[in-house]
Amino acid sequence: MWERRTAIVATCHFIRHGELDDTFAIAELLVNDLEHLVQTAVGGWVREAGKRDLGRLRAFLDAHAATMPRTALRYAIEHLDADERRRYRSLTDSQESSWT
Repeated sequence: MWERRTAIVATCHFIRHGELDDTFAIAELLVNDLEHLVQTAVGGWVREAGKRDLGRLRAFLDAHAATMPRTALRYAIEHLDADERRRYRSLTDSQESSWT
């Protein structure tokens, strides 16, 4: 768990320099991790990368919001406007209702 969390957290250096590829690539690998601390890191660093490139954040969320853990999603959408947050949360809600 700690290696996975460290992998995504370590991308903060690259985000600061405008290099977002590693953050989104590692997030793709970890997006469905079951560990809470990994989920918070994935969501948080994807959000930070999204501050540099909102389009990439939206593309990531469009691809994964319906299936990613709620914790990661909550962190990732934290700085989006209310309508967008509601839309992405509704994707998980509809996915959860189809599982029951």
